[in-house]
Amino acid sequence: MTVNANQKVLKKALGVGLSAVMGMSLLAGCGSDSNGNTANGGSAVEGDNGKRVTLKVEVFDRGNSPAPHTITNNFLTQMVQERFGDPNNIDVEFVPVQRSEEVTKLNVLMASNTDVPDIVFTYDSSVFYRYAQQGGLTDVGAILDEHGPNLKKFLGEETLSYGQIDGKQLSIPGKRAVTGRYSSYIRQDWLDKLGLPVPTTTDELYTTLKAFKDKDPGGLGSKNIPMGMALAPAQFETLIYSFIKPVKGDLTYGQRYELPLHEGFKDAMQFLNKLYNEGLISKDFSLDEDKTQLGKDLNNGYVGYWSDDVGNLAYADGTLDVLYANVEGSKISAVDTYTNANVDNKHIKSRYASNGMYIMIPKSSKRAVEAVKYLDWMASDDNLVLMYSGVEGENYDLVDGIPVVKPDVSKEFADRLFNGGDMAIISNGKNFGDQELNQKAWISGFPERHKEILEQSYAIANTDTVGPIVFSKPIEAEPKYGTTLNDKLAVIMVKTAMAKPEQFDAVYEQEMKDFMSLGGTQLKEELEAALKDL
Repeated sequence: MTVNANQKVLKKALGVGLSAVMGMSLLAGCGSDSNGNTANGGSAVEGDNGKRVTLKVEVFDRGNSPAPHTITNNFLTQMVQERFGDPNNIDVEFVPVQRSEEVTKLNVLMASNTDVPDIVFTYDSSVFYRYAQQGGLTDVGAILDEHGPNLKKFLGEETLSYGQIDGKQLSIPGKRAVTGRYSSYIRQDWLDKLGLPVPTTTDELYTTLKAFKDKDPGGLGSKNIPMGMALAPAQFETLIYSFIKPVKGDLTYGQRYELPLHEGFKDAMQFLNKLYNEGLISKDFSLDEDKTQLGKDLNNGYVGYWSDDVGNLAYADGTLDVLYANVEGSKISAVDTYTNANVDNKHIKSRYASNGMYIMIPKSSKRAVEAVKYLDWMASDDNLVLMYSGVEGENYDLVDGIPVVKPDVSKEFADRLFNGGDMAIISNGKNFGDQELNQKAWISGFPERHKEILEQSYAIANTDTVGPIVFSKPIEAEPKYGTTLNDKLAVIMVKTAMAKPEQFDAVYEQEMKDFMSLGGTQLKEELEAALKDL
């Protein structure tokens, strides 16, 4: 975790005089072969015969490159070339793909045997499974054994298993730094004003929400929203998971549109119906898929209770800062309220799988060995730290083994890491060896004033969690019906929530009948068969 000799060389060459070398391309097209001719990209020659080769690597382009950087020529791409490419006689060429068009562009690239990068990736498991089923991916198991010892150690067997199909390692999954996902929050000042304790069960939460509505501790009148709700996963998944029964131990089906196939899903929808009909949740939640309205309501102090992605409220100038500035005396506490009657009344909530993105090497690539060597290099020494934290003393200070961002870091040094998370593809978040240390590192990136509530949020997010099952082969119905069923899930939630209480059963049965006819039946049969094979 300290700056080694190579990093000091890079620091001197790039950290101080970065702008002076920005015009020097260290990517593909600027190397030369053994005859002194300029290399022109491609992969026509082998690296082990002493000639220069090109390794093409996908990189997300979010359109946020600060001048003088570009997505393909910046501090990190130059660092990769200097530390990995040059010592291995490889030109590393980064191929930009717009983040918003990830899957569409990847499909186009994969359809081409000449333009597809040697390293591609996706967060969508169904996309990975489809390429695997089509025979379009390289089995990298043997290559990992020979050229990826550091990578295998970093990822571990559990994470690697997410990329295995029928015994073949067809993907190298990135490793997720933290798996805690959701936490819930409440207006502590509202509780204090009403003399109410913090709710710790679903029944107590309902009682509290009723009190928020009837007694209006914020004096908001018609603007009062006891429970903030949006048609977004962080809001509806927390509620649904507190009712459903996992299908195997602390594991359950991994796709969101598979929630209706769980025992207890109907109970979750009935509770949502109760909240809606009694005016306890955001009236227009069905129109708020991106949480824009929920965010506005939170900032203005209209909401008494809500669930969200862990830590989402604590960014600088985020919900906490804006709310506290807008509403004098407001105070937020992290709470764990929902209890699950199907699982010993535990506070069941979903957790992320241990994998991040699916990193793949197309079958057409002639650079599978070089690709694995690159990923192994990334997992070696302090290369990951440099990618997402920068240079010690310039970007961060090392505190108790954790790189903590310098409060007075210059714009030049901060800008060098604008795409660090996207470059460090083997790691989803900052990995330092274990969840506890990773969480501390994550929290250290937030304002110190919010440290306490972030620590509480993560404790909640890691309590009684349920994770996704890893099947040994793809569920073929998922890519076939997934998009349609995901849309149908939203329809089910909206229609059942808004139904009159006496009409709930009829509406629910009709919507579930439609869900099953749209592919739910085939999906259910295949999932249950796969469970028996585990």
